[in-house]
Amino acid sequence: MELYREIVLEHFRDPRNQGHLDHPDRIGDATNTTCGDKLTLELSLDTTGRVSAVAFDGQGCAISQASASLLTEEMKGKTLDELRAMDRECVFRLLGGPVSPGRENCALLILHGRDKALNSPHA
Repeated sequence: MELYREIVLEHFRDPRNQGHLDHPDRIGDATNTTCGDKLTLELSLDTTGRVSAVAFDGQGCAISQASASLLTEEMKGKTLDELRAMDRECVFRLLGGPVSPGRENCALLILHGRDKALNSPHA
């Protein structure tokens, strides 16, 4: 539990990949209607279809922001199929363990943004 707290606090205080890309190829917006957390995920792809750059922006609790920071780090260099394979267990592993049932939607918000980005029209 302590490792989980440390990881969440570190990525909440110093989020990786937070901001916007100049010319993203894919964009996905997600909102957790339960608590109001919001995020936008932006992906740029190279000529081989791998993620060359990734960014997220949004507002929300420490868990939603930390999971976005952690998962965007994992997304770099991945193919779209590899992004699709990232699941809830991947998020919980990166966070250092499962979260309470009431916070799962917060932790998994980045996956909803990813799904929307993968299904968005090519820019």
